[in-house]
Amino acid sequence: MDNADYTAIALRLANADLSSLEHLRAALHDEPWWANRLHEHDLDVLREVAAGIRRALDAMVAGDPDAVLAETNRLLEAHPPRPRLSGHGGERDVPNWHVHVAGPDAPPATEVAAAAAWGLAQGVVDHGTRRWGRCGASGCGTYFLDTSTNQAKRFCSARCANRVHVAAFRARQRT
Repeated sequence: MDNADYTAIALRLANADLSSLEHLRAALHDEPWWANRLHEHDLDVLREVAAGIRRALDAMVAGDPDAVLAETNRLLEAHPPRPRLSGHGGERDVPNWHVHVAGPDAPPATEVAAAAAWGLAQGVVDHGTRRWGRCGASGCGTYFLDTSTNQAKRFCSARCANRVHVAAFRARQRT
């Protein structure tokens, strides 16, 4: 897994419905190694991590770099990555080189928390604090990373953007 994936894990955790184990597993479906090993007791840890990520993302959206720094460092201190090189999963005797952020016997919540904390920090290093946003569609509020060239992204997805634009079009047609 590379750093871009860890940033995606941070966003997925921040946006996840953590009301049940099934919802958490659904949010981490792209990482079955974690999702399939999660238990009810992992929810409390990951709810706390998600809340910290959301505080950091809110600080980015608000333009408060001191709060971003404090929240991100708080997460890294509480859930430090312990990187290790791995080469499993390759084909034809060619290792699939990647970095894990926890030991092979670490509980899944430990690895997810460390990956999310590291991903958030790496995302700030790679993209700064001005490319993070919160969806502008009423009732959505999903966090996103704007990697567009013009940095003008206002919505988390085309679906939310279309919904807002269609509603605005219909409102103009009524007047």
